[in-house]
Amino acid sequence: MTAYRALALQLETRAVTGLADPRSEIRAAIARVDSGLGGSKAWIGPDLRLVVLPEYVLTGFPIGESVAAWRDKAALAPDGEEYKELAEIAGRHGVYLCVNAYESDEHFPELFFQACVILSPQGETVLRYRRLHSMYSPSPYDVWERYLDVYGMDAVLPVARTEIGNLAALASEEILYPELARSLALRGAEVFCHPTSEASAPALTPKAIGRRARAIENMAYLVSANSGGLSGISIPGDSTNGGSEVLDFEGRVLAVAGPGESMIATAELDLDGLRRFRTRPGMTNLLSRVKPALWAEEYARHDVERPDGLTGAEPGRAWFVARQKEIIERMYG
Repeated sequence: MTAYRALALQLETRAVTGLADPRSEIRAAIARVDSGLGGSKAWIGPDLRLVVLPEYVLTGFPIGESVAAWRDKAALAPDGEEYKELAEIAGRHGVYLCVNAYESDEHFPELFFQACVILSPQGETVLRYRRLHSMYSPSPYDVWERYLDVYGMDAVLPVARTEIGNLAALASEEILYPELARSLALRGAEVFCHPTSEASAPALTPKAIGRRARAIENMAYLVSANSGGLSGISIPGDSTNGGSEVLDFEGRVLAVAGPGESMIATAELDLDGLRRFRTRPGMTNLLSRVKPALWAEEYARHDVERPDGLTGAEPGRAWFVARQKEIIERMYG
């Protein structure tokens, strides 16, 4: 398949923090995904093959909960019923479905991770990426040695080779970290799925600038789904509302949504065009001009965020703040 339509499906997020029965709200959110996706597919047409959902669309984010409390309240089991229902939705509507959720891990029972998972029209999990950059939540880098022993490097930086191209995922603020997207592009990624929950504005925001930069420098499509509003917590609900967009491999915005729940951010992805662009010699072929050995040597000289920081530590908010303060002192003090 060399051309198809992708959709950044902009849905409201209803936070489960403070709810007596958070699992009931998660099930209701999955039902809203099914309804919104089904209506969008009927409207857009059968060539809709890729759908990206907003960041943590099923639960919202933790507000004051400990890692253990949020894991018990909102984390999905990788083999649990919620993912099975989402896989059925992908199969029912014949799409690759990218969902962002908090999830537990039997190998790290004391933690949760934030994951981007892509489910195929056959109901299979073709990609599971655990967010590497997060201010207040655990990441694989915090338990690095154990994580690599269990999963290996290919699971840390996964790229799914599918009939609709090579898919990869970035979560929210990770769009501001060029090394991550570049590593995935060097591994073959052609389409970045970007679940996010962020402030949108008439002027370009840092993340909007980051999306354009990542698409240009990696010569890749980017499908970014933002929340269509956030309810159930005290911040103003429209603080994360609108601006879902689809960008092409030259950083051009193909479609962008306004505020509210919306299927407007949909556009055709032309894989043949992308592959021609990537194999055309010239100044604009940026991926072919990268110098990995130079930057590997330079990066190795710098002591910033260290791996395995959570080994033996209590993964509370205070620990994450203290770590950042220590890094800043080491860099600038």
